[in-house]
This record gives sequence, C-alpha cells and structure tokens, in this order.
Amino acid sequence: MSEIIFSPNGSEYITEAIRTAMANGETSAVITGCLEISSAVRLPSGFTLVLDGCHLKMADGVYDNMFVNVHHDTEIGRTAAGTDRNIAIIGKNGAVLDGGTYNGLSEKNSLRDGLPPIWKNNLILFTNVDGFEMSGFSCRNQRWWAMNFLFCANGKLHDLDFAACDIGVDGDGNAYHGLKRNRYSEVLVKNADGIDLRTGCHDIVIENITGFTEDDSIALTGLSGRLEQTFRVDGLSTDICRISIRNVATAAFCTNVRLLNQSGIRLHDILIDGVYDTSADSPYMDRGIFCVRVGDTRLYGTRHATKEETYNITIRNLRSRAASAAVALAGDMDNLILENIECFDGTVPLADNRGA
Repeated sequence: MSEIIFSPNGSEYITEAIRTAMANGETSAVITGCLEISSAVRLPSGFTLVLDGCHLKMADGVYDNMFVNVHHDTEIGRTAAGTDRNIAIIGKNGAVLDGGTYNGLSEKNSLRDGLPPIWKNNLILFTNVDGFEMSGFSCRNQRWWAMNFLFCANGKLHDLDFAACDIGVDGDGNAYHGLKRNRYSEVLVKNADGIDLRTGCHDIVIENITGFTEDDSIALTGLSGRLEQTFRVDGLSTDICRISIRNVATAAFCTNVRLLNQSGIRLHDILIDGVYDTSADSPYMDRGIFCVRVGDTRLYGTRHATKEETYNITIRNLRSRAASAAVALAGDMDNLILENIECFDGTVPLADNRGA
C-alpha cells in the first residue's frame, strides 16, 4: 500500500470552505482529500460539515482539537446566551478522523512543564451545544478521548467506528502491538475512550458503535473537576439524563459502557440496550475489565453518589467476556433494571458493590 500524502494547512482549507459556504447563504460544505490539521476548526451554528471519503490527520507535535463549536472556550460560550445550535459532522465513503502520531500529552503531565490541558487531545470537543449530530466516520489513533461533550443536549451520535492505538512499549523501549492486561503500565496512549458525555449532557441518542478503544468505548461521567469547571455554563443543569445507548459492538480494554457520577452530580433515566463484547480473538487486546459499569469503588470526586442522584437505569441485552464481570455496580442507586445478561469465556454476570 502506498503512503498517504497529506496536504498541509487543512485547518485553513476547511475554515475557508465553511466561510465561503456561509457567505453564499449555504448551510453545508463538503470536504474531500487527505488533509493535515494543525489547529482546531470552529463549526458555527446551523451548519453541516460533510466529510466525503476524506482522511483528516492531526499534525505531528501539535496540541489542539480537530473540531470544536464556534463559541467553545469563550466567555459567551459559558453562558446560556452563547449556546451554539444545530451542528453536524457527517461522514460518508469511509471518512476518517485520525489523531496521527502521539504527542506525549497525558493525564499525568497535563498542565505541567508548559504543556496544555489534556482535553486539547480530544479530536472533537463540543461545549454548550444544543442540537448536534455525528455519524458515518471512523476515529483512529485518538490521543485521549476521541469525542468529548460537556453541557450538550439533543444530540445523535451514530454509525461511528473507533480504532485506538494498540501499541505498548516494554522496559527496553521496544514497541509492540496488542495490549495485555498484565502489562498495562506499558500502554503508550492511555485512557483513549471513544465517546464521553460529561456533566450537563442530556437528551442524546448513541447507537451503532463499533471498533476498539483502549479505555471506555462510551462513558457518561458526572464529576466536578477542572474540565467541568473550565467549561461550566451558568444557569444550565449539571444532570446527565435521558440518554439512550443501543447496539454497541466493541472491544474495550476497560469497559464497553461506563456510567459514573460523584460529587453531587445526578445521573438518571439512562437506557443501555445491546452491548456486545467483540474482544474474542481481537488483535488489539486480550480482555476488558467490565462490559457495563455503574459507579466505582474508587473515589474520583468528593463523595460517592446516593440513590437520589443515580436512578432509573435500565441495562439489557449484554453479551460479555469481561475479565472481572459483565456488570459492575458501586455506590448507591435506585430503580436499576438488569435484563438478559449473557456471559461467555468464564465471565461472571455481576460484581455488586452497591453501598461501597
């Protein structure tokens, strides 16, 4: 296979295509070709970016996102008045978003030694967006979470594929492919999730998700840390709620679908229907830890959630070979429904640490 040649200045090219379309009264632009991205492209309200067979790759050594909404990380974007609306990224004909060569930025060195925050390594980072759609493309080699959403509502994320980096580096500096649970310290790109819905996300459908993720394939996470405080939107609820997740078929080195809320953030009215562990005979990894996880025995925030904060959770139609359990529960919760949990390769159905 011949080497792909990426055209430089892809960020400027896409930004100009958006500007030209809007000047002509159009609400969409079509992008083709193989382009190198060196800075985040800002997507305006009421706009659809169509990625037609294109391959977009982050440039070597840069610390930035590939796509953000236009008011992301601005003062007005932290207010209800600055909400962006109705933005779509639609892929077709094998479109790819590629993190490229890992830049070394991790959770451990984030904001140290002059480095930027770790969320600069999200391929897509949307904050305070009402109405959005992502579909039809693959995310590869994400340098951290591929897609990150905070205070976003009324969205559809569907028909998306992930191919995280599967490289480990041994004690002698030799790189190898295929991650092993007992050699986790050697994983090169850690916490490479697929889709993360963070604090304030609601009324979102996620479906038809495939591929391999180094950490969680889908995570719904309600915390009150630096990320959440940085992009907090005045006047908007912090609840994560009314989320439907269907038809997830992934190999996940950590968890296929994870739910976590601590520090008083509420997580409720969640449907998880159809999660299939595809790690058997995977070239990328051996076994994940859990298929679906609600809560955590580890404390990430100031305190664990109560049953008044985690409720109305339905989990059904799972097929898992996870190393620890198909479903793990921790903390407290109310009105939890578990149905049709199928296990193979020695997996146990449930690790129940409620109240822990």
